Amino acid sequence: MKRRRTRIRGKVAAGGETPAGRKPRRGGYGLFDRSTLVVKPLALRENDLDLSAIVDLGRSDPPAGLVRNFQRVGELAVRARKAGASIIMMMGAHVIRSGVQRYIIDLMERGYISCIALNGAGMIHDYEFALIGATTESVARYVRTGEFGLWRETGLLNEIAVKAFRADKKAGLGRAVGEKIVKGRFSHADISLLATAWRLGIPATVHVAFGQDILHEHPNFDPVATGALTYNDFLTYTSAVSGLENGLVMNFGSAVMAPEVFLKAITMCRNVAVRRGRMIGKFATVVCDLRPLPADITAQPSKKHPDYYYRPWKTMLIRTVADGGKSFYFQAGHAQTVPAFWQAINNAERKK
Repeated sequence: MKRRRTRIRGKVAAGGETPAGRKPRRGGYGLFDRSTLVVKPLALRENDLDLSAIVDLGRSDPPAGLVRNFQRVGELAVRARKAGASIIMMMGAHVIRSGVQRYIIDLMERGYISCIALNGAGMIHDYEFALIGATTESVARYVRTGEFGLWRETGLLNEIAVKAFRADKKAGLGRAVGEKIVKGRFSHADISLLATAWRLGIPATVHVAFGQDILHEHPNFDPVATGALTYNDFLTYTSAVSGLENGLVMNFGSAVMAPEVFLKAITMCRNVAVRRGRMIGKFATVVCDLRPLPADITAQPSKKHPDYYYRPWKTMLIRTVADGGKSFYFQAGHAQTVPAFWQAINNAERKK
């Protein structure tokens, strides 16, 4: 018996051909063939930032009022360092682009940062600055020509990940890149956060979400290697969170990565701590961003309000500190907040 074909909105419903004479797809669109991409030398790219963006230590002049507002956080950092508690600095990529590396490096060297956490873009900017003393391209320009992110030397980060994974299944992405920058004698390793962390033995974790970074465009990207290394970094970060009692966790400009990674890590650590008869509740969270928040940051907005979906607020400033913690929010750019934090620590040290 022949099957009746019924047209539905111009298509054949019972397995025939489409009106245009093409057979309907079975199995979606398939996989994009990355081998067809053209990857160009980084020397051909025009960079928006160079070494002139890096601010020398002590040369930034944050507003006096902002430094005063940071004073309590500076005092908590001094106490946390003395107590041996974790001081964790999480950040979005724009912190690297703001040129405050020397301030962060100084705090790392003085023991005021015991773990740094970056997203994938932060790692890329840190690597490019160390390699060529420049970073950042015009998305508007290069996306038009299909060149955005497809630069050969930047893509070598993928090979670093593969080599580290093959050598050690417990390797971390942040550590692997930091080690490469130092041992590869990159021209500007002195401004690299990852290189500094490797040199000092401080955990530097990179939290990657596939599809978000330019590295994932490249033909040499290996999701198995990068996935394993970034997950190891998550476990390293979680280990740092386990020492957060009486400590400090800060989020500079990360709207999604920092609050989401911290939420899972603190849950894991509390799961273990409760069964061992201890708590992780007396610590401080700090969020620095440009988004305006009300004076009272302890009240969670309604689900009907757009601010409810701003994760740094509800996750880091309210929910995770509800059992005895403190939270602080500072609305300013990174070129001001990072130096203000640094100055507040210096002021707190002088008062000891």
